[in-house]
Amino acid sequence: MQIIESSKVKEKLYIEKLENGLTVMFIPKKGIQKKYVIWGTNYGSNDSKFIVPGEQKETEVPKGVAHFLEHKMFEQENGTNSLDTLTSLGVDANAYTTNDHTAYLFECTENFYPALDELMDYVQHPYFTDENVEKEKGIIGQEIMMYDDYPEWKVYLNTLEAMYHEHPVKLDITGTIETISNIDKNILYKCYNTFYNPSNMVMVICGDFEPEKILEEIKKRLIDKKSNGEIKRIYPNEPDTIVKGKVEQNMDVSQPLFTIGIKDKNTDEKEIVKKHIAIEIILDALLGKSSKLYKELYDKGMIFSVPSLDYEFSKGYAHILITGQSTEPEKIYEEFKKAVSDMKQNGINLDTINRIKKSIYGAYVKEYNDPADIARMFLADSFKGINSFDYLEEIVVVNEEYIEQVFKDVFNENKMVLSVIKKA
Repeated sequence: MQIIESSKVKEKLYIEKLENGLTVMFIPKKGIQKKYVIWGTNYGSNDSKFIVPGEQKETEVPKGVAHFLEHKMFEQENGTNSLDTLTSLGVDANAYTTNDHTAYLFECTENFYPALDELMDYVQHPYFTDENVEKEKGIIGQEIMMYDDYPEWKVYLNTLEAMYHEHPVKLDITGTIETISNIDKNILYKCYNTFYNPSNMVMVICGDFEPEKILEEIKKRLIDKKSNGEIKRIYPNEPDTIVKGKVEQNMDVSQPLFTIGIKDKNTDEKEIVKKHIAIEIILDALLGKSSKLYKELYDKGMIFSVPSLDYEFSKGYAHILITGQSTEPEKIYEEFKKAVSDMKQNGINLDTINRIKKSIYGAYVKEYNDPADIARMFLADSFKGINSFDYLEEIVVVNEEYIEQVFKDVFNENKMVLSVIKKA
């Protein structure tokens, strides 16, 4: 078993790659009552074109299959629903789908092993019929319509559609009512058998466990399944340019919502953690709580709270998202672009960089307080080729010159878009 230790947070990560290809990670937390398990597959909404291991022909499935599959996994052949079974055990269970992975999880203080039995049983035993697939279309159709009425989701999705020409990241994770109408049990089984192979999956466990003992318990519950080799994922060639600079929609909102998007290009795995940290520092310097611009906008009554500042990235895409509420979104956008221009001319103050680095480092360390945060972080990062401890190590080496280079490369006005949701 490989052991990686972080002296910064005094935590150890135990990693074991099993014969069937499953990667299991343990982060022991001595003396803590909460136990958290998350089991994920490197399969998300972006993966609708691929070549199945052993085949030559390309497979294309409707948009929304990964999310549809996540919904259907809980239904069992004996008529029970695994989510209900887990809830009856007193554990908090859930599942979710992102652009690049799907995950099944639970947390508890008691009944850990009965809950682990249920989790590992339902994830390894799909049950799809013509009837239960058809029934699910109605349920997911309602979910799609609900999200269509959700301003916070639409301002986000509209930003992606303004940035991306071809990449599937611009599409809704749930698909559309039209695309899910083409899903059947054969498509679900094909995607399950391709992507839910142990060699494409990672399990992360956090709590007061002995790694060797819990590993044996996991092995006992695994069905005999061989590694199926590499899945070739096919993504379109995405131009560097944006689609359009602005998108506006009217909805029922009390105050206008806005998102400023900045399209970035895909970055090498070895560089991505450093780059992510640099972008966090730059965003905080530009529009964080202590920034000059935020104070000015707040004092003028143009903005009501600190906007969310995010950098999202995975296979074939990367972008910055700045989201908030304002009575004058267009003015916020102009002021932001002016602040970017000024900072490019004057540079970022070294004292500001060091202050923000300390704040970000503190936020990284805080994530290690909660088993749920730890496990979800290690799972999501692992599918991006990242060890989460790297953030604690790399922040030390991110210097002023590197930050200014990233700033110059990424924050280009011709890669920026503005998405606004206004009052209907």
